Amino acid sequence: MTGQLVTMGRIVAPYGIKGWIKIQPFTQQQQGLLDYPQWQVGQDGDWQLRTVETAKVHGATVVAKLEGVADREQAAALQGMRVAVSRDDFPEPATNEFYWADLVGLKVVNADGVALGTVTRVFETGANDVLVVEDKMKGERERLLPFIAPVIRQVDIAGGTIIVDWDADY
Repeated sequence: MTGQLVTMGRIVAPYGIKGWIKIQPFTQQQQGLLDYPQWQVGQDGDWQLRTVETAKVHGATVVAKLEGVADREQAAALQGMRVAVSRDDFPEPATNEFYWADLVGLKVVNADGVALGTVTRVFETGANDVLVVEDKMKGERERLLPFIAPVIRQVDIAGGTIIVDWDADY
């Protein structure tokens, strides 16, 4: 296993009797999981590399057959486990596009140089993505910053910071 693991979904149930599993994807599009021929399956730091024999989108879920999972009982044993891939396996994002996994953990500083906290998660509202920024050292409330051009001035993944046009009192 190389690089940071990014959780891409959760196994919710066995599917059929021949060892298939049903996965709730955490990707923006369900077919995002289909781009990876191998998944890490597990939880709580206990991961096993699994080869995907075949997989397809099935409504809002993905169904997959993993190598070594031959029947419903073996598939049921995977229920509740997470599906992850190495961040190193992701394709390079286009200019000014970012993976959510790369934004989490970045420090957020406003244009005046005031540290607002750290991105703890990102979610989608339908209109735009939103950064959840928390400053646990100061015990301040969480801030929800829209990930849109007027607010986000600069994202420096390598430098670990995001500069925003956001007042510290908001």
